[in-house]
Amino acid sequence: MRAFPQRKERRARIEIIPMIDVMMFLLVFFVLISTNVLPALGLNVALPGSAKPDPVKDEPLRITLTIDRTGAVYVDGKPAPMAQIADRLKAAAGPKPAKVIIAGDGSSNLQTLVELLDQLKAAGMPAASIITKRQP
Repeated sequence: MRAFPQRKERRARIEIIPMIDVMMFLLVFFVLISTNVLPALGLNVALPGSAKPDPVKDEPLRITLTIDRTGAVYVDGKPAPMAQIADRLKAAAGPKPAKVIIAGDGSSNLQTLVELLDQLKAAGMPAASIITKRQP
């Protein structure tokens, strides 16, 4: 009768280093995707240029008005007819003073900006800032 040699019983090992590599790869993948996708969700406007723009300061209450190249106006990213902008500004601001920022497309009509400023006056907003990009 023939006897086979006994094998040593090997215990199973869980290798954690490849799992860490996969997790780091997934983390980097999702971070890169989220930084490239999230800005695309905003409104696409080509800001006009300025030689010396001031940085935007964080205010507790800030309302952004956007004018696209077709002349459509958005209040905090939501479309709004020009006649309703004063009412929306009053509702958004409430009793507190609000900082109003106008982000307009460089090729938009100036008349739209003037009408928007009239709506700001009707809402009781004393001033607004216009966002620009730095010219080289």
